[in-house]
Amino acid sequence: MIYQSFAQLYDDLFDPAMYTQWLDFVASRVDPASGELLDLACGSGRLGVQLAQKGYQVSGLDLSEEMLALAAKHAQEADVMFPLMAGDMLDLSAIGQYQTVTCFADSFCYLPDLDAVTQAFTQVHDHLNVGGTFLFDVITPHQTDDVYPGYMYNYVDDHRAFIWTSYGIEDEAHAVDHDLTFFIQDTADDAYRKVTELHHERTYLLPDYRKALRLAGLTLNRVSADFGHAEVDDQTTRWFFEVTREA
Repeated sequence: MIYQSFAQLYDDLFDPAMYTQWLDFVASRVDPASGELLDLACGSGRLGVQLAQKGYQVSGLDLSEEMLALAAKHAQEADVMFPLMAGDMLDLSAIGQYQTVTCFADSFCYLPDLDAVTQAFTQVHDHLNVGGTFLFDVITPHQTDDVYPGYMYNYVDDHRAFIWTSYGIEDEAHAVDHDLTFFIQDTADDAYRKVTELHHERTYLLPDYRKALRLAGLTLNRVSADFGHAEVDDQTTRWFFEVTREA
């Protein structure tokens, strides 16, 4: 039987060590007893489930119904409480207030421009308690400009193959396209089906993120590398932000 969704393919092939590192990043900065936590762009819910297992009162929000279905499945399998909501990070008017908001896997880099990023930050501000914590990451211009162009990753097992190729965008600063192709075995006739998807990411200079957070009314406390374990430099591929709402 062929896979039912592209979301399932992502979920199966994503590096599980990343979730452990994001979990440690949150756990070292937020007490589980501090209040409700929203995992924004929660995807398949792997991080949210691990947070719930650690005692966090966590909810998840995502734009994709397929991802939310996977998140509900993972929560049920782990026997944890993980409320899920369908929604767009550009309009969180239908949700409540949270003491902590997290957003990882460079989810903000999928927004179309810096104005949209600022809008998303403003939405976080409006749904974050005063004194609350906002933790997120984005890929850096070094990642989009130097690492990704020409990047290729191939994966093959007995039932599927995965080809990931990345291309730089000449007329758009710090942007990249990811061409993702899966060949999946359909057990009904033993043939292979091709599934493709194009992902576009864009990031910005660190001063741009600082300005966007300031315009949203948020206070940036620290930017780090390596899941908070190192200071940033010109070789950093992912920035980790620690932000609070002061008023």
